[in-house]
Amino acid sequence: MTRLASAFLSRPALVCFITAGDGDTEANLQALVDGGADIIELGMPFTDPMADGPAIQEANIRSLKAGTTTLDVLKIASEFRLRNPAIPLVLMGYANPMIRRGAGWFAEKASKAGVDGVICVDLPPEEDHELGPALRSKQIAPIRLATPTTDEKRLPAVLHKSDGFLYYVSVAGVTGNQQASIASIRSNVSRIKESTSLPVAVGFGVRTPEQAGDIAKVADGVVVGSALVEIIAKFGKDAPSILNEKTSAIANAVHSAV
Repeated sequence: MTRLASAFLSRPALVCFITAGDGDTEANLQALVDGGADIIELGMPFTDPMADGPAIQEANIRSLKAGTTTLDVLKIASEFRLRNPAIPLVLMGYANPMIRRGAGWFAEKASKAGVDGVICVDLPPEEDHELGPALRSKQIAPIRLATPTTDEKRLPAVLHKSDGFLYYVSVAGVTGNQQASIASIRSNVSRIKESTSLPVAVGFGVRTPEQAGDIAKVADGVVVGSALVEIIAKFGKDAPSILNEKTSAIANAVHSAV
């Protein structure tokens, strides 16, 4: 069984996102793990993060200004894997940094770094050939996204050759403060799960333990990103302790959801 499959096996999973190279990434990642994160999403900084709201856009800018490169991200991933052999690690980002040196190069480096899955936000299923085969050849899961507008006609294409889990984007828009109603999330997750055995993790706009706990009652996982990235922006070198506290509160709500 893969690390990703194991993370969803016995309870809802908490998926935590931060941007690589934004602040003390090593300390911040460890704070998430120690706080109870089941899966880590590590953002790859990019100049045009079109799916992200202001908090993550600004994190991308800070990281790029600090000189973070794709090789730096892979080094962070490799060091994370050495410290945390059992925690699934997913790289999330955009196609350009992933394929500019060739999909095979990226997949090989990601595999050696211990990466379990990749979310490429701007690569639609029709362009799977650009990256998917290279990832699968290294047993890295290509993780796809579905949205409220992914209807019954579109869903099969999204699910085809998807692996690891399905990331359900609960609102039409960018990451940040918006959040869909629980009724809407419940309805869409139920509809998606009729068509796949993949776990479904819900993200975009999840900020509080109460929100996360409610979502965990109707989904297999909960993704938290902007709320964590904002802590890094606000507290800088003091962020790890605040991240640990925030993650612990959300993890408790997710893991106790019934």
